Amino acid sequence: MTTWYTGFVPVWANRWIAPARPMNPYPTVRPGKENSVDTDGILTVMNVDLCLVENNDEHKTDNFYAAQEALIARRGEPFRLRIHFNRSFNPTRDAISFIFTVADELRPSPGHGTLIGLVPRDGIDYLGDPLEWAAGIESHEDNLLTVLIKPSVTCPVTEWKLDIDTKLYKDGSKTFSIPIPIYILFNPWCPDDQVYMADYDKRKEYVMHDTTLIWRGCYNRMRPSVWKLGQFERNVLECAIKLLGTVGRLAAAYRGDPVRVARALAASVNAMDDDGIILGNWGEDFTGGTAPTKWIGSTEILQQFYKTQETVKYGQCWNFAGVLTTIARTLGIPSRIVTCYSAAHDTQGSLTVDVFIDENNKRLDNETLDSVWNYHVWNELWMQRPDLGIGPHGSYGGWQAVDATPQEQSDSMYRVGPASVVAVKNGEILRPFDGGFVYSEVNADKVYWRYNGPFQPIKLLRKDILSIGHFISTKAVLKWDREDITASYKYEEKTDEERNTMLKALKQSRHAFSRYYLNDSFNEVEFDLSLRDDIKIGENFTVIVKIINKSKNKAHVASGQLNCDAVLYTGINSEEVKSMPFEVELKPETSEFVRMAVEFEEYFKKLKSQACFNISCAAKVKGTDYEYYAQDDFRVRKPDIKFTFQGKIISQEPVDVIVRLTNPLPIPLRKGMFYIEGPGIEKALRFKIAEIPVGGTAASTFKYIPPYAGLGTILAKFICKELDDVDGYTHYEIEPRPEDIINNETRRSHNIIRRRTDVIA
Repeated sequence: MTTWYTGFVPVWANRWIAPARPMNPYPTVRPGKENSVDTDGILTVMNVDLCLVENNDEHKTDNFYAAQEALIARRGEPFRLRIHFNRSFNPTRDAISFIFTVADELRPSPGHGTLIGLVPRDGIDYLGDPLEWAAGIESHEDNLLTVLIKPSVTCPVTEWKLDIDTKLYKDGSKTFSIPIPIYILFNPWCPDDQVYMADYDKRKEYVMHDTTLIWRGCYNRMRPSVWKLGQFERNVLECAIKLLGTVGRLAAAYRGDPVRVARALAASVNAMDDDGIILGNWGEDFTGGTAPTKWIGSTEILQQFYKTQETVKYGQCWNFAGVLTTIARTLGIPSRIVTCYSAAHDTQGSLTVDVFIDENNKRLDNETLDSVWNYHVWNELWMQRPDLGIGPHGSYGGWQAVDATPQEQSDSMYRVGPASVVAVKNGEILRPFDGGFVYSEVNADKVYWRYNGPFQPIKLLRKDILSIGHFISTKAVLKWDREDITASYKYEEKTDEERNTMLKALKQSRHAFSRYYLNDSFNEVEFDLSLRDDIKIGENFTVIVKIINKSKNKAHVASGQLNCDAVLYTGINSEEVKSMPFEVELKPETSEFVRMAVEFEEYFKKLKSQACFNISCAAKVKGTDYEYYAQDDFRVRKPDIKFTFQGKIISQEPVDVIVRLTNPLPIPLRKGMFYIEGPGIEKALRFKIAEIPVGGTAASTFKYIPPYAGLGTILAKFICKELDDVDGYTHYEIEPRPEDIINNETRRSHNIIRRRTDVIA
């Protein structure tokens, strides 16, 4: 319950609320002419010190670029104001109240929690219930009054305006408006906040760290890429706050609910139905925009969107996930990026991925609506879920899957989640939101069908219960390593728990696929499709199928076809690279190998942007009704970009950095470009490379000035027509300047990035 002063009627009660005022770069606010003269004895505010340095430090928000000119507080914790009056404050005759209104709310109201009136109590020993706003007088010396103000732990996360009203008990009043913006964020440090995260190291990783890893590639060639989140950079906070009310269309009253916020963000990051931040493009033509593989962080995307108010072109799943994580961490919601290898896209809600094969052993794209992505990237946001109650497996709080990639509509908008990961693991697919879709992504059964025409029965060729949902990955806490979180989404494959959970989920689905015409039972001949690991781009490779006759006295003849197709990482838009028929005779208890060699010249011009292939084998055993079909995905490995520092790395002092790339292809690389980003590099550096000959190495040197002491990460990308999506990164220790070393006994250790030159010793 909000504390109200009953001795007078506040002047804000019926007052028109003005629109948001422009920012003032000065932390101490001084009055205009109307408040400069004490004409009638009314207490007059002369200036207000918002204590930006100490408040932003106490609230772990001093890393924000906006902290130089705004008060950024976390809800549930008090912040300090020092108010200078024209005379001494006398509580027996003077009344003071603090009026907070949501900056973009046209009709703020106390009932919606968008207009708050506070009268400070004497003392700060108790600032009310966590659900209440409260203010308390910390000290009173002559004309200076120091107060603490505590926002409610459930208050809207947004920009607020503050007016200070002063009044005599008899009559007359004055208003002092603070022109400096006040941002109130979620508070994962506060046990009463719905996003509270108890573990210190996890808060440091999932809220404060501004650089992360995103895993891409495929399950047998997992590849980490560095992504600069940049949640503390210029205009990112302002963009995140504004996004909720504009593109997100989330009413101010609901911006304190992390479930609603997460759902609004999932829709706002993509541009499918609401002019959101990024326009998706899964083709090969990126005219009029930037190819998804060229982005190296969220900062440039968000700054461009904030400046132009126009959708940024183009993005794919990891771009959507990177931007959403940046916004979530900016707002104070712990967030991480998750990659699932061999992720299913179930379009029909059947919890199966159904693949139809024609009589020529080719996949029927028109009939096959479901797909399997080499990898798919989404987010997890940390919060409690009081809206879901308590289930048979306990609370549904903790990590929630949220996906901004526009795949399927949810409540008429392209988004997914938040879906409780606990609910997904236990097959509770009807729990809000979109649990069934996430369950299919990580645990669907893949079913291959022989399709002989619209009026012919389909035949089940193979049911694969193990091919979906491999190596679900995220960056490890405070380490540059992969953490496998598969066990949080699904029970171990081939266990009773996993199959029972699948059956439980199928019973809840209204679209369970009927399975008639089961394949003949036949186990005398086995097929094993394989490929040598670690194939570098530019090299030839060989697809191998091993055929084994297990019969002790009967020979068999197996015939079929090997295929190699170049595909997008989403598993669609395939283009045949090579196809080879075969027929082999198998004597009893023997095995034979069928090999198909694929040369660089055969695959290079058909290769898609992320160098992904799909290999498949279709075969029959003569004299039986048995048919075999299997497919697998792989990715050729691209080279890494290397960095070399030419000297010691010292805070605020220039050092030369050399970036290098060796050409792995048997053809020259022409018209290339390096993109470099890292701490202290406000806009990505670009270096043109005219040509890299076969076997040659390109090098560019640039001067780098580290902005702070501590750990740093520089990342780079290389793009050219012949070879794109090549990246690399390096971690390094930045030494302090001797004059910058200070004692850390009285400083907090939460800072990850320091814009000032002070160094923690």
